[in-house]
Amino acid sequence: MTDFTMNVGDDGVAIITWDVADKSMNVLSVDAFGVLEGFIDEVLADDAIKGAVITSGKDTFAGGMDLNVLGSIRENAGDAPAQALFDFTMRGHTFLRKIERAGMDPKTDKGGKPIVTALPGTALGIGLELPLATHRIFCADNPKAKIGLPEIMVGIFPGMGGTTRFVRKMGAMAASPFLLQGKMVDPKKAKAAGIIDEIVADPVAAARDWVLNAKDADLVKPWDAKGYKMPGGEPYHPAGFMTFVGASAMVNGNTWGVYPAAKALLSAVYEGAMVPFDTALKIEARWFVNVLMNPSSSAMIQSLFINKEALEKGANRPDVPDQRCKKVGVLGAGMMGAGIALVSARAGMDVVLIDQSQDAADRGKAYSETYMDKGIKRKKATPEQKDALLAKINATTDLTALADVDLIIEAVFEDPGVKAEMTKKVEAIIPEDAIFASNTSTLPISELAKASVRPDQFIGIHFFSPVEKMMLVEIIKGKETGPRAVAKALDYVRQIKKTPIVVNDERFFYANRCIIPYINEGVMMAGEGVGRPLLDHAAQLLGFPVGPIQLVDETSLDLGAKIAKATMAAMGDAYPRSVADDVTFWMVDEGRFGRKAKAGFFDYDENGKRLGYWKGFDDKFPPLDEQPDLIEVQHRLIFAQVLEAVRALEAGVLEDIREGDVGAILGWGFMPWSGGPFSWLDIVGAPWAAARCDALADKFGDRFACPPLLREMADKGQTFYGRFGPEAKAA
Repeated sequence: MTDFTMNVGDDGVAIITWDVADKSMNVLSVDAFGVLEGFIDEVLADDAIKGAVITSGKDTFAGGMDLNVLGSIRENAGDAPAQALFDFTMRGHTFLRKIERAGMDPKTDKGGKPIVTALPGTALGIGLELPLATHRIFCADNPKAKIGLPEIMVGIFPGMGGTTRFVRKMGAMAASPFLLQGKMVDPKKAKAAGIIDEIVADPVAAARDWVLNAKDADLVKPWDAKGYKMPGGEPYHPAGFMTFVGASAMVNGNTWGVYPAAKALLSAVYEGAMVPFDTALKIEARWFVNVLMNPSSSAMIQSLFINKEALEKGANRPDVPDQRCKKVGVLGAGMMGAGIALVSARAGMDVVLIDQSQDAADRGKAYSETYMDKGIKRKKATPEQKDALLAKINATTDLTALADVDLIIEAVFEDPGVKAEMTKKVEAIIPEDAIFASNTSTLPISELAKASVRPDQFIGIHFFSPVEKMMLVEIIKGKETGPRAVAKALDYVRQIKKTPIVVNDERFFYANRCIIPYINEGVMMAGEGVGRPLLDHAAQLLGFPVGPIQLVDETSLDLGAKIAKATMAAMGDAYPRSVADDVTFWMVDEGRFGRKAKAGFFDYDENGKRLGYWKGFDDKFPPLDEQPDLIEVQHRLIFAQVLEAVRALEAGVLEDIREGDVGAILGWGFMPWSGGPFSWLDIVGAPWAAARCDALADKFGDRFACPPLLREMADKGQTFYGRFGPEAKAA
């Protein structure tokens, strides 16, 4: 079965149906592209065919292009990958332009055949760029459908005409949220924005009728008509000039200049707006290829699309029967437990939310009520949906309500004794085949599992806060955790539509193992006299969402102090005490716990809004007269995390470097443009990284010592994906 099929009705209208057999959503491959092009050529050449409707055999239209195609073209192009990518991109532009012009006379704009799109649902990426080239877009009244161009989210931008057509259709200002932020909207909002033309009950029937009644003038796009003027003005128009000045400031303000795709997109829009349409398409193609040739683009596509999708589909799932969860018990109705209850109920599961008092349990359930109220206010939810979700949550103190759950997620106080007591109480009630998971963020799972009578069914499921917003879930295997428990955790995470990584048990697991050194290095430098604004801005210039000083205020210093003291107790004399501990303990003694106390490294107003860095800190830890070089500060922040990632791989905590990269980006915002710590090391090269480790270790200490694995790879000239990637494993 081909991805596209065509049937011509008795009325002369060709229905071209897109239906990729082995995919839940259509994606465009090179072969399918050729089949579609052949059908369009047939439509335009056959006098018996009056026009065409392009639709889908699924309840969605398309999710975009198979991004593996771009990598394959680059890898198989020999010494001219840029030319190969440009030729491929221009082939796409030429084909879509063929649809757009539809055989009409170039001088009179007459004689063309109408080609329209009927969208049953979601249309993203090339799945929207193709419809944009057709003469009219009909969409089903499907509120779940998403319409947009999200390419910027994976390090590229719409390169098959979407950028140029959006700007020509809407103007630069109106197009910017869709192009620069990857905004996706439902059909009604897409119609209001001018992206699609009609919302109807039966888009194929409506499209067929339109084809049969279309006139020559209906086929001419605005930018092909005489006297066309860009909405909002071209760059040299007074109004347009201000738009582009503002767009440039917005892009640099939001990205801090570290995302090449955003700058390239803006250049393509600016340059393309000053030339004829066909020239603008060539400019778009050149900037698109420029981004594709940037290693950042490859790394982002690899981690945020290919690797993320593989993990969500169960790349490392044990081969056991389906373990989807029907009823989950959540122990502890604090912020974490309340969030877990919310996402579980939202996924359709029944939830038993347990706490010591009924008031506490009710407050946990009220978290979901507040969440739904906000959704209703923003018209993202309905009162009926709110009632249905709340009906799924049983907030109670009664442990016997857990008698028929198939998964327990424990989110009580981070104390081994408290957790052990709850484990014993609950295991005496729940079914024998139920899986018990702890949401601990630092405590070793193997130790917690000692309280269990069935340690093979005991696992860690570490959520990140706030649960409903953070996309990563870290699954931790204890020494005795069995494959069914792993499968259960993975299937549950898939149900709540989050991205899982599976790691082996060791203190701090993977995410906290890497993020704690990042925070500590920042706090340490602050204690050494490095300016706190320099520290935060150095991190933001690397692409981190917030710097280490702001981050520690958000996560709370007293939590950091508790972790440090617990680690000291566990490691004894081996604990590497530093200036970071002195700073943290002093801040806690001063009652400056962070945002939650409205006093930390920052001052806050009574509403919790940051007012500026607390000046009292400089009295205790005076700033250096001569501040360090920006690059040196950045390297200390990067290597503090990256070396821990390498050590986690060495120690077997990480079994798959894809999980290391995806987990770093989704878990704590590690430089998304880099693709993650292992992708970053592959970009800079192991030899350079090892040499930089040596320089940092000589100046700042053994925490920057080059791990043996990295040294070995540097000596051999290896890359992490070349040695540990899925293809290397398969070989």
